[in-house]
Amino acid sequence: MSKINISLEDLMDAGAHFGHQTKRWNPKMEEYLYGQEEGVHIFDLTKTKPLIEEALEFLAKSAKEGKKILILGTKKQIKDKVAEVAEKVGIPYVNERWLGGTVSNFGQMKRSIDKMEEMKENLATGFYNKYTKKEKLLIDREIVRLEKFFGGIKSLTGVPDVLFVIDTKRESAAVREAAERKIPVVGIVDSNADPDFIDYPIPMNDDASKALTYILDLVGRAIGQEKTQTEK
Repeated sequence: MSKINISLEDLMDAGAHFGHQTKRWNPKMEEYLYGQEEGVHIFDLTKTKPLIEEALEFLAKSAKEGKKILILGTKKQIKDKVAEVAEKVGIPYVNERWLGGTVSNFGQMKRSIDKMEEMKENLATGFYNKYTKKEKLLIDREIVRLEKFFGGIKSLTGVPDVLFVIDTKRESAAVREAAERKIPVVGIVDSNADPDFIDYPIPMNDDASKALTYILDLVGRAIGQEKTQTEK
């Protein structure tokens, strides 16, 4: 992987240095903090930068080895960007809601994905033409519902090898599932999060859409670069 330049200035401009209110912090995040300002913790971005580089190197190495990387980010301000980056580099993603069992009970998830694909195929081939108007409406709604929750992971044929998580506190259920299966987690951890189960923590603001967009673009470049090389 060629070196991806990470700018402290860009991180600062994007608001990556702002944590949560000091009263909402997790003491385990202390080592990543510079101080506080007006009741809000401030991240030490000179510590964040090398951790981003380490996370990107791991993701690039995983992509080069053909491992399945799944991006998880369900926050309203970033969900479209999650889909955009994941689809661009051809990896699965979850941007609606983490469904319990996606990792720990993948067999059940796969059955739901297969059901969705079968219904879409039946719709395309006219199989449902013999159904009543009301029945077809219900089928259409079910396909939309399934696509909403499973569309991003329909390419998964097995449990992902790596999880990239935006807001590890919000997505704690996914982090726990990954930890139980010993799946490495790369995660954006804010000042209120627990970094213990995050293998490659990125300590920074997990709310600012500009900061998250910046990181997602870096992640997309790291993964895309290696996938392109692998496919040549």
